[in-house]
Amino acid sequence: MEKETVQENAQKTETKFNHIQNQPKKVEKNLEKMIEKTKKKRKIKLTVIITIITIIVLAIVVSTIFALLNMNKTTIVSGVKIEGIEMSGLSKEQAKGKLETIYQEKLEKEIPVQYQDYETTINATLLETTYKIDEAVEQALKIGRNSNIFVNNYEILGALLGKTNINVEMELNEEIARKTIEDIGTNLPGVMIDSAYYIEEGKLTITKGQKGVKINTDLMLDKIKENLSNIEIKDEYIKIPITEKSPDKIDIDAIHGEVYREVQNAYYTKDPFTIHPEVEGIDFDLEAARKLLEEDQEQYVIDLIITKPKITTDQIGTEAFPDQLAIFKTNYDGGDVDRTTNLRLACEKINGKVVLAGETFSYNKTLGPRSAATGYKNAKVYSAGQVVDGIGGGICQISSTLYNAVLRANLEIVERKNHQFVTSYVDAGMDATVVYGMTDFKFKNTRQYPIKIIASAKNGVATVAIYGIKEAEEYTFSFRTVTVSTIPTTTKYIEDSTIAAGVEVIKQKGVNGKKTETYMIKMLNGKVISSTLLSKDTYDAMQKIILRGTKGANKNTNTNTTTQNKPTQTPATNTNTVTNTSVNTVETNVSAETKNEIN
Repeated sequence: MEKETVQENAQKTETKFNHIQNQPKKVEKNLEKMIEKTKKKRKIKLTVIITIITIIVLAIVVSTIFALLNMNKTTIVSGVKIEGIEMSGLSKEQAKGKLETIYQEKLEKEIPVQYQDYETTINATLLETTYKIDEAVEQALKIGRNSNIFVNNYEILGALLGKTNINVEMELNEEIARKTIEDIGTNLPGVMIDSAYYIEEGKLTITKGQKGVKINTDLMLDKIKENLSNIEIKDEYIKIPITEKSPDKIDIDAIHGEVYREVQNAYYTKDPFTIHPEVEGIDFDLEAARKLLEEDQEQYVIDLIITKPKITTDQIGTEAFPDQLAIFKTNYDGGDVDRTTNLRLACEKINGKVVLAGETFSYNKTLGPRSAATGYKNAKVYSAGQVVDGIGGGICQISSTLYNAVLRANLEIVERKNHQFVTSYVDAGMDATVVYGMTDFKFKNTRQYPIKIIASAKNGVATVAIYGIKEAEEYTFSFRTVTVSTIPTTTKYIEDSTIAAGVEVIKQKGVNGKKTETYMIKMLNGKVISSTLLSKDTYDAMQKIILRGTKGANKNTNTNTTTQNKPTQTPATNTNTVTNTSVNTVETNVSAETKNEIN
């Protein structure tokens, strides 16, 4: 047994020895395999690296060429959109034209707004809405044209993938927009009414406010901006946002503070020269008013305590207006008693009128309504192309005389319109017609100091002078009127059964019309400083009217009329550079039928 054990151990030892002896060979083989695998991996990595580098180089070369080609183009790269509108391949002018057409349509489209049954529209143009189309097109053109080629390629690729959409910035006049919104808010059904007060005929009237709805101006403005910014929105109504609101409680102390005024006479100071206009004293019994407001009424009427000043600006002596700044005269027929009366009344109204620096004078407001009750007489006026009688006829001669004096005093014309026909008392282009409640003559005192109007009508001469204080530089003025074209008169025949057959009587002489341009030449020390267009005026041709007798004729045709030589004419308009409104109106006592003052 021991012998067998020894043999077994010997065999095991030999086996281990053989195993150990064979290990280096295996390690060598394994090492060779590992080296072979490493070589293969290195080859694969090297191949991959070389491939990547080749691709990158090719990409750089191709993209560089691609970018350079796009940089040389003058059109927008493919895939670029502005506000979702495709701009690919368009030139700058084409892109602008396309957008301008779309946005012009947007501007011309009224925006409908609605609250309950109330509907109205908002005009984008009136809100002074503008779109920055040029900036958007310039931005589109710059895509792919950066100084960095890689940035260019990134932008071009982004455009091709549809990720480039440029917005057009919209702007509007927020002040006008808010005023428009507030105006809409006043018309809403069930709108909240604020407490208010007014003064009339020596009484203070306070009206109590009412609870109701009030437009949310900020939110409404946001909705308008959204509508104008989005070209996809066309006919969708904007729902007017509102809030429930109650009016503030009547604050009688605050009202008293606003109404109360100490009486003050008009006066002037010389150094520096200043005219201080009169102030009418106004007050009321505050305690009595407080008690009155304790009552539940819809309206409260409070008597005012009025104190009249003893001296008004019109009564300030001439020493406050030492210099004659301008004077103008026109002639009239003193034998026409009624017309002369009207001229004198008009002169009396404006005579002594003081216009403070920065103040605007209104001829209609100064004269007031023209009626028999106020002393005006019937005199010749133009009506429907004919000469007829009308209340206040002739006072346009005074407004025209004043107009000429005002121009020569270097004052600003605010509103002026020409007559329908050329007048006899001033040249074409130098007249100023008025219609109470419709057409006014206004000017603003743009001088440094107040001015005073002195007017008179006597001995066939109407005179208007402007007095004040001369400034460091005083200009003189002359005027030149150019006839641009002539409008020929026509002849109208009216058959009249009261005139013997075969006899013709001229009822109205015809006068040619004309289109004129009037220039104002400004001079300093005799040297011409400027020559500017003052106004463009159109005067209708006055039709010649002939009565044709039919008395004794076989047939009764006393109402038939015929017109000969009727030319094609455009309606008479006035394009005065100050008012730029058409004119074909006349002076009358607030009548539905427009009339013009006659010469």
